[in-house]
Amino acid sequence: MAMPLRAAPAPGEDDPHVLVLGRISDNPKAHYAQLKPLLDYVVARMGDVGITSGRILMARDARQMSSYLRRGRVDWVTETSGTGVELQRRTGAQPLLLTERGGASLYHTLIFARADSGLTSLDDLRGKSIALQGVGSTSSYIVPASMLLDAHLPLEILLSPRDRPDAQSVGYVFARSEFNIAAWVDKGMVEAGALNDLDWKDERRMPLAFRRNMRVLAQSPDFPRALEMVRPGLAPAVRERLRQVLLQAAQDPQARDALKRFFGTTRFLELDAPALKALEHVRQAGARVREQVE
Repeated sequence: MAMPLRAAPAPGEDDPHVLVLGRISDNPKAHYAQLKPLLDYVVARMGDVGITSGRILMARDARQMSSYLRRGRVDWVTETSGTGVELQRRTGAQPLLLTERGGASLYHTLIFARADSGLTSLDDLRGKSIALQGVGSTSSYIVPASMLLDAHLPLEILLSPRDRPDAQSVGYVFARSEFNIAAWVDKGMVEAGALNDLDWKDERRMPLAFRRNMRVLAQSPDFPRALEMVRPGLAPAVRERLRQVLLQAAQDPQARDALKRFFGTTRFLELDAPALKALEHVRQAGARVREQVE
């Protein structure tokens, strides 16, 4: 069944027989193609709990997605852990499963500088600048900002890489992409950058010519890479069947292509005690950044 992409639900579209998958997106067309195959796969296996069709609903930011969740317009959301816990704070949405992408369900943040910069610790960044990806990034905004606050380093947003912070602060600037972060540090436009360990090893994002001239200043604990969330008030039978279908998908050859398109997902996992503890760390980091930085 075709699932039209809409900016918002039309009147009367609330239907307990329709499963709505949501995503915060700045590229709805590309994300629709990534989401639709897995939604089709899931819907086809949920008839026993009354689900007969599916729909995709995009939001431009966490605020809009929170509105959709509170109003019951979206049932299931796939997001990074940082955005997931923010949606939980705003709406009461609950984590359903951990998402493993490319064989990794956890990762960590690295804060780095050029090896010839003379910087050897986070404290050396006082009065210096760091490139981060953007406010929506867990591994390249929320976590590194929290690491700097933990090191008693106040943060100050910069107008550009050429702008400078005061002598007691660390200035941060958004580079928008992982490659830009690496390049800005390599070219000396900023003194430091933050990437997760998977991007650090990916030569498309951190070319070997850059990486071999870098020094890691600090590393965060591991935290969940991505989450599947469900709205508060979703029927328990629908929630449980969705959980079962996603958990079993990795063992089903018919799901292989849909999982691959779903942001390179390799499987879904239960949120065990270590994952929940790591998620709580992300929650606390996000709260601290909201309070002390934003």
